[in-house]
Amino acid sequence: MGDDLDPIEARLAGRLAELRLEHGWSLEELARRAGVSRSTLSRLERGEISPTAALLGKLCAAYGRPMSRLLAEVEPEPPQLVLAERQPVWRDRETGFTRRSVSPPHPGLRGEVVEGVLEPGADIAYEEPSVAGLEHHLLVLDGAVEITVGGAAHTVGPGDCLRYRLWGPSRFVNHGPGPVRYILLIVLP
Repeated sequence: MGDDLDPIEARLAGRLAELRLEHGWSLEELARRAGVSRSTLSRLERGEISPTAALLGKLCAAYGRPMSRLLAEVEPEPPQLVLAERQPVWRDRETGFTRRSVSPPHPGLRGEVVEGVLEPGADIAYEEPSVAGLEHHLLVLDGAVEITVGGAAHTVGPGDCLRYRLWGPSRFVNHGPGPVRYILLIVLP
């Protein structure tokens, strides 16, 4: 594994390799299903590169699972009380996106809470949802974000809440000048 990976990223690389094997897919098959090059997948599974949010989104769509579930699989079973200092944080350094799992997914629950921070200029596009019909309630705490869902762009500012179900592509853009901080409630269909 790469020396620059933090422990979560190293466990994530291992879990992605396990998932592919559990599905009985070759690297070529996963590359076809996810629309990602075979070499990128190989380097990712060996821990030589860190995944971007968009890349994880493609892989989660191929596996039919929300990103939060994938990230939860590399963390120990969460306790009922999730202390702030124990909430898993994942960073996509390439796009300027930080994701904190405030209330990680749990097998017995259908909802979870995520805090997201998008740095100025962040532009993240997901080609398809990881699970069709995911319900989202996004509350902006600071800044403003442009979210495109179902072909419609929405500018969501402080205190605004955008509610939607994911059936197709989505995009999150921070036009700046400062970071955007939001809370996202995700409910499985």
